[in-house]
Amino acid sequence: MNTVTPPRLRLESLAVWRRNALVWRRLMTASLLLHFGEPLLYLLGIGYGLGRFVGEIDGMPYFNFLASGFIAWSAMNVASMESMWSVYTRMVPQQTYEAILATPAEVDDIVIGELLWCGSKSLVSGSAILAVAAVLGAVNDWSALLVIPVIFLTGVCFAAPGLIVTATARAYEYFNFYMTLIMTPMFIMCGVFYPVSSLPGPVQSVVQLLPLTHAVDIIRPIVVGQPVMDLGWHLGVLALFGLVTTWIATVLFRRRLVK
Repeated sequence: MNTVTPPRLRLESLAVWRRNALVWRRLMTASLLLHFGEPLLYLLGIGYGLGRFVGEIDGMPYFNFLASGFIAWSAMNVASMESMWSVYTRMVPQQTYEAILATPAEVDDIVIGELLWCGSKSLVSGSAILAVAAVLGAVNDWSALLVIPVIFLTGVCFAAPGLIVTATARAYEYFNFYMTLIMTPMFIMCGVFYPVSSLPGPVQSVVQLLPLTHAVDIIRPIVVGQPVMDLGWHLGVLALFGLVTTWIATVLFRRRLVK
């Protein structure tokens, strides 16, 4: 098989997703505490604490501003962690993929199934943050539920580059470079804590190329009840980023898993 062809979508990928879901069900409580606890602490500590001094940003209370940004960040963080540490564990120590490839499933099914699973975990985490934000008064109305498919899309988009890193990693320590050099700058600069417009002009141009910026620009207005500006552009960037990185991840996984 030509290793550079686009990934094939097959129903077998759902079997990979289901396998991960069944395993996660047994560890669900601890997993939810891990992925939900850290954003909640940030949200309460910074949103309420710093929010008392900041006041309003972009016409909304700082807590509302931060809560909507944290939904996007949570989707990015959970998908990235799952696509690196968890996928590497299944690929190398547990050799789960060798067993899967002994069935009718193919490498493409593994990649697509893992992307769907990472998106699903992001959806659980992001929805939990959304629910807490609603209880604390940071959500405008029921129309905020329209953000759910965007959370899933954001998770898939960030899972794909995570799989690229995993396909080239030789140990868990490799993931620290990606976390420090890629994810942390996006977390700080892509509009989660403050508007991108407050950055210097050249930096704004660079930040507009990063996918988290576009996820925040869609999620925040929906959550707080404002119109989404340039929705088609933001969705297009996320979709294109996800498609390109998924293709690259599939090519790299084919080369690593097919001996």
